[in-house]
Amino acid sequence: MLGLISGVRKNSLAEAAGIVAGDKLVSVCGVQVKDIIELSFYTTDYEVDLELENTEGQRRQVHIDKYPDEDLGLEFEAAVFDKVSTCYNNCIFCFVDQMIPGMRKGLYVRDDDYRLSFLYGNFITLTNLKEEDFQRIIQTHMTPLYVSVHATDPKVRCEMMHNRFAGELMEKLERLFEAGIEVHTQIVCCPGYNDGEVLEKSFYDLYAKHPNVLTMAVVPVGITKHREGLHPLRTFTKEEAAALIDQVTPWQKQCREETGKTFIYLGDEFYLLAGREVPSAAWYDGFPQLENGIGLTRSFLDEWQETLAQMGNYQATSPALIPVGESAYHVLQPFMEALNKRYGSEHRFLSVPNKFFGGKVNVTGLLTAGDILAVAEGKRLILPAVVLNNDNLFLDDTSLAQFREAYAGKVELAKGAKELLHLLLES
Repeated sequence: MLGLISGVRKNSLAEAAGIVAGDKLVSVCGVQVKDIIELSFYTTDYEVDLELENTEGQRRQVHIDKYPDEDLGLEFEAAVFDKVSTCYNNCIFCFVDQMIPGMRKGLYVRDDDYRLSFLYGNFITLTNLKEEDFQRIIQTHMTPLYVSVHATDPKVRCEMMHNRFAGELMEKLERLFEAGIEVHTQIVCCPGYNDGEVLEKSFYDLYAKHPNVLTMAVVPVGITKHREGLHPLRTFTKEEAAALIDQVTPWQKQCREETGKTFIYLGDEFYLLAGREVPSAAWYDGFPQLENGIGLTRSFLDEWQETLAQMGNYQATSPALIPVGESAYHVLQPFMEALNKRYGSEHRFLSVPNKFFGGKVNVTGLLTAGDILAVAEGKRLILPAVVLNNDNLFLDDTSLAQFREAYAGKVELAKGAKELLHLLLES
């Protein structure tokens, strides 16, 4: 249970103390901490004693004098130093079960760790929490957490998660609420399982716990072509997506009238599949579940329009291709055509079929290097940053460096609409 130090910030206390990347954190003030949360707790005093182990296995003591709120300047390979808690459910919709060999290693980890939920917004089921976990969450006030609900009906939840204890959800949530812990919730919606009346019950059960339940997101199940031997599932049809929007919209209006917020949000895929316009930014209340794909389309389009309005007399750069998923292409391309007409440019979004996952997977964030290379034309290419992780790896374990080597043209990156427009236009 050692924390591997991946970086030491310049001019930091850690650098001044001689700590370097590659060192391992053994203990803090005599305590073997399990994660960066505990590290933060034990380094709030005026004096901190660290035990470190270098790359040769030699240990040393480091004493640091500091102000209570002063950061040490350490960066770690992982936020959790001991073993990440994994999921022992067998959910009928689990995306990890639909993976194939040769992808990024992290994609095969079915994490269900409350610490990653608190730190990064990872969704947890609460079924894997031990009593000591509950105690730590409550004592250190880890709020908010992100909880995968799927259904508040105990029988349905047990059936969908193949766990006879999954039906205890509301009792576990109530325990957290009593301790002042708030939660964001998610429902992976599967046609014929937790939609319709089941979804209605889930909404009213969770809404009754507002404001302890901060938000409720409903996202469609993701189905790949790699489901051999798995539970039979299907995606939503266009008509079903429209019907679900029509079902949820009155609830959203009710919530806004009563609380001033929408509370329940639908994944962008429902609107795109149904051919409906995505709601305005005001409907998303600051995009509290943006990382979950809730409002990404609206956020991008508004950022595009706002940035473009500020750019004035800019000129087009050399023609560029921007690969995107098939679902986003039909929404984004008209904006690019308007840009080209205004500036005389020849940029375009490139619709990339997801042959790697197949099925109905058509979002940009799940595109692989192989699928992009298969349709790209050797022209200047601007990759959306969402196709890469923090280590610049694609889902199919191809590095950005390998992609650039394999691609005949220039390759650039853009995170969001603002960066993209500044690559497409120049002053």
